[in-house]
Amino acid sequence: MPRPSTPLLSPDRIRSVALDIIDRDGLDGLSMRKLAASLGVQAASLYGHVRTKDQLLNDIASSILASVDVSGFSVDWREGLLRCARSYRAALSSHPNIVPFLAYGPAGRDESLQRLDLLHGALVDAGWSRREATMIAAGLMYIVFGSALSSFSSGFSADPADYSGRYPHLDRAHLLPGVARELDRDSFELALAAFVRGL
Repeated sequence: MPRPSTPLLSPDRIRSVALDIIDRDGLDGLSMRKLAASLGVQAASLYGHVRTKDQLLNDIASSILASVDVSGFSVDWREGLLRCARSYRAALSSHPNIVPFLAYGPAGRDESLQRLDLLHGALVDAGWSRREATMIAAGLMYIVFGSALSSFSSGFSADPADYSGRYPHLDRAHLLPGVARELDRDSFELALAAFVRGL
């Protein structure tokens, strides 16, 4: 049987199919066996391209976070934090199932560490202590990851009877799921603005 003219496996294709599985089935739904089946190869064939599942997850994380914008730090630290947080949230919101993996921190991902180094350096150069810069970066990530990981607004029932007569201040809570995307975005912006202004 002749070899296919286009290789079945490439780093981009492996990452793309693995991310499709994570988006559909969650982090626990990704296994090397399932990935191999989706790619039309044997699991052993993957190990020539990816050593471990953790390496694969870190490669996927790097590709997702490549769009995080740190250019604002060339303007000033406030603009840097705002642009970074907004682009970070946008990247994570597209793939919420991988957020728990990313929430553990940058690990050994060189691109993530470079962005963090730039952020940290900009804050220290602006007069913050190293400890304060670390706390600011952590606080920013709490806002970003919390926002990307869940939707507060869509967690409400759309049935008015669930609130009527029992919760007088939530008499319109049944409308929240219908505007969840907008409200979640605006809530993120409120928290981000308050955080940066507070600093």
